Amino acid sequence: MIETDVLVVGSGPAGSTMAALLSTYGVSNVLVTKYRWLSDTPRAHITNQRALEVLRDLDLEQDAKLYGAPQELMGDNVFCTSLAGEELGRLRTWGTHPMSAARHQLASPTRMMDLPQNFLEPIVFGAACARGTRARLSTEYLSHRQDRTGVTSLVRDRVTGEEYEIRSKYLIGADGGNSQVAKDAGLRMNGKMGVAGSMNIIFKGDLSRYVAHRPSVLYWVMQPGSNVGGIGMGLVRMVRPWDEWLIVWGYDINQPAPEVDDAFAKSVAYSLIGDDTIPIEIKSVSTWTVNHMHALDYSKGRVFCMGDATHRHPPSNGLGSNTSIQDAFNLAWKMAMVVKGEAAPSLLDSYQQERAPIGKQIVDRANKSIEEFGPIFQALGLLDTKDPERMKANMEARKKNSAAGEEQRRKLREAIARKVYEFDCHGVEMNQRYASVAVVPDGSKDPGFKGDAELCYEPTTFPGARLPHVWLEKGTQKLSSLDLCGHGRFTLMTGIGGEGWVEAANQVGAELKLDIRVVVVGPGREIEDPYGDWARAREVSDAGCLLVRPDHHVAWRSKKRAADPKGELARVLEALLGRAAKNTGKAVKEAA
Repeated sequence: MIETDVLVVGSGPAGSTMAALLSTYGVSNVLVTKYRWLSDTPRAHITNQRALEVLRDLDLEQDAKLYGAPQELMGDNVFCTSLAGEELGRLRTWGTHPMSAARHQLASPTRMMDLPQNFLEPIVFGAACARGTRARLSTEYLSHRQDRTGVTSLVRDRVTGEEYEIRSKYLIGADGGNSQVAKDAGLRMNGKMGVAGSMNIIFKGDLSRYVAHRPSVLYWVMQPGSNVGGIGMGLVRMVRPWDEWLIVWGYDINQPAPEVDDAFAKSVAYSLIGDDTIPIEIKSVSTWTVNHMHALDYSKGRVFCMGDATHRHPPSNGLGSNTSIQDAFNLAWKMAMVVKGEAAPSLLDSYQQERAPIGKQIVDRANKSIEEFGPIFQALGLLDTKDPERMKANMEARKKNSAAGEEQRRKLREAIARKVYEFDCHGVEMNQRYASVAVVPDGSKDPGFKGDAELCYEPTTFPGARLPHVWLEKGTQKLSSLDLCGHGRFTLMTGIGGEGWVEAANQVGAELKLDIRVVVVGPGREIEDPYGDWARAREVSDAGCLLVRPDHHVAWRSKKRAADPKGELARVLEALLGRAAKNTGKAVKEAA
């Protein structure tokens, strides 16, 4: 029997990130995947700032930049009758509108990019293996059984047919939308699978003459009389600029999934391109279903699930792989501290408390985004008739010099503009604020959101929120406030007059055998705030402090100097980790 601290099932964005983080934190882990290699199709691709902050914490951001298409090429979302045909409208998206670009630059040290899954996975999986993960490809998870001290999982080598067991303290189910681990654990689900059908057609072909002047990730093609289905129109998605593409085409979910041959795939591609003189090569075809389901339970005993195993939704908004990566970032440090005896197992309860609301939010948001295409169809007159010729006439009517034509143009502009909720939902990506046993209230009132919480990120140090990003300096080195945190350990941040917190962190950390990084920001200190941005963002006084978790979220704060800094910090860490400052850690290790 193979023994390890953690068994990870699945090598996608969630599983590979979880393994990479655990290995980085020094936790023994085995990763199994039933496939012989990683993703061979681009599938997920939008990589937002929060996911890139996780890669930055893993020292993998530069690797991602080598393979991702930069933000400026993600550009406009284009609505048209074909790539070569008439354009119906555009929308500046993915942070490329000047106002949105400013918000993105203020929010994070990272820049979002288009990083297809078949490029992302090798980066993270490779880091996991290089740092200690024992990966077993072509190894299928079959079942598991739990007991008081661990989990015994049965797996099968798909090359030899041999079945054997892996013993672990914890089991991670990151095995996708049909998760067997989630089924075996009995996790409750809410929603419906298979609400619509779609197919992916991946092809190679130089389309630069039609797209280079209006760079975009997504080109939405509306053709009256076309086979609509899942998304309501044809979609041409950039995989590599500008010669590799993925088409999304719908099919009737009430019928069997179609068998698509090369001739049919080419006919669809040429219909959406609008020019059949361009040589193209079909690379692959696959079918998938649109789902609307989220898990009510993220764990059962020693079994934890993440990624598509817990939130199943269409690719709208580009939230899938991003949320999966963040699931792992949330759980990995907690599991590492429990395995090492630094925290009680009760800390793991916070994973479901924090991530389940996020999973539901993004499932609902992605499905709502599909519905929000309706006003575009309505403005074009595509819902008024089933006659293709009448549809074409209705679309042409928007060009008329008439009151009706002007009204139709207004409705179309407004309908396209509202798609910002799918293509630039910065708040959905960045506004996660946790409430759980892993967050200690400071007695202040929840600030809520002043603006649209889906569209705009609002920084705050309110306990549970992600630490705001500002640029600081260490000598001549430029650092983000986020760079001072993370990497698997707690960070205490204070300023001039906060010496009591520094001493308290050192003393309590020693007693708990817990590595706490201490950062003092101020003039003449190791870290300086030349623009004063940190002083404005921190929402505490110079002598106050922030206690930041390894996943960059604020665990607790004190707005001013405390009479007993050591007592206060010991109280907070006891609440967070389920142990007292005088505890040697023996009882916690035994519980783990």
